[in-house]
Amino acid sequence: MQNEFAAELKNGADRVQCFEMDQIIRTSSCACGRVQCQAIGAPILSAVCSCDDCQVGGRQIEALPNATRVRDADGGSPYLTFRDDRFSCIKGADLVVGYKITDRAPTQRFVASCCNSGMFLKFRPGHWVSAYRARFDGDLPPIEMRTQTKYRHAYTAIPRDAPSYRKFPMKLFMKLIGSRFAMLIGR
Repeated sequence: MQNEFAAELKNGADRVQCFEMDQIIRTSSCACGRVQCQAIGAPILSAVCSCDDCQVGGRQIEALPNATRVRDADGGSPYLTFRDDRFSCIKGADLVVGYKITDRAPTQRFVASCCNSGMFLKFRPGHWVSAYRARFDGDLPPIEMRTQTKYRHAYTAIPRDAPSYRKFPMKLFMKLIGSRFAMLIGR
């Protein structure tokens, strides 16, 4: 179930290269190493989402043969969210397959078909990509927030490593609006 976004990722490596060389470059890899994605600069957000769709989508990926976990122990999906113009597939883009939880869903989760590793999700018509945090190596920014906690199914206390919100907080939307504005003015 590939879509046009997978094709955009194949061409995105050239677009990402135009940013300043002092930017942080993060690489995510599938479990077997045949698929790699690259993110340039600081993420828009480092968060854990516990919405129904992220839980269902996470279970869908984890049910694939030999798939690695994409959800944390609490059932949420930890992400690093980047602007579209700062994220690309630099290796194995032809192995990336998209899955939707329903045909009409605006969100598509992309998996490395070689080893069924969940790599990232794309919300259409958004200007961002949310990459599964577990796919990245190295020093990562701390979790900034936990969203949609009202949908948690865990019987444990919500981790206190970051603020938790029962819904999507205004702070999240302000970060997305700010990143869109930065894209529009070329920053």
